[in-house]
Formats: sequence, structure tokens, C-alpha cells
Amino acid sequence: MSKEIKIRNIDWIEKIYEIVRKIPKGKVTSYGAIADAIGARTTARMVGWAMNASHTAKPKVPAHRVVNRNGLLTGRHHFASPTLMQELLEAEKIEINDNQIINFEKNYWKP
Repeated sequence: MSKEIKIRNIDWIEKIYEIVRKIPKGKVTSYGAIADAIGARTTARMVGWAMNASHTAKPKVPAHRVVNRNGLLTGRHHFASPTLMQELLEAEKIEINDNQIINFEKNYWKP
């Protein structure tokens, strides 16, 4: 992989992280909405990969605020424990039942 390709990948990931850092406490957004915001609507899965790699990013990336388009906590298995994502969201007053956000539309933030 050339240095130019690596730099472009880092820039792309940083764009994702910048958006995720803007999600207000108590709000969530989707992988697809982030992909759309960076002009790459068909790359929602790549946003998920960036979230999986975000746990060591500085400054911190609140990856727990990114869910799938239906409000499901699909990334929960990539946290330190399978319940940590839900715990972090509940600490922000987001209600969850069976790994899905209750009143998803009310808690949704569009980038």
C-alpha cells in the first residue's frame, strides 16, 4: 500500500471521527447518516469499521452514539464488554430494550 493511499484512509477516518465527536450527549446517529455526511452514502459499513478502530483515538470518539438505521446496537460486541455500549447510552438517558433504542426518532441526530 502506498503512502498516499494510507494518508487518504487516515483523512477519511478522521472525517468520520470529527462527525461522531459532534453528536450531542443523549443523541445517536446511524452509520449511513455519517457516510452520507462525508459524501459516501454507500460506505456505511466502512463507518462501522472506523468505529471499531476508534477506541484508542485521541481525542476520544463517542462510538457508542453510532447505531444502525433502525436504532439497533449492532456495534455492541466491539466494546470492552457486550453491555458497555448500552450502559453508556443509558447513562445519557437513552432508553434501550432488547438492544434497540426506544423512541429512536426522538433521539436521532442528523449530521
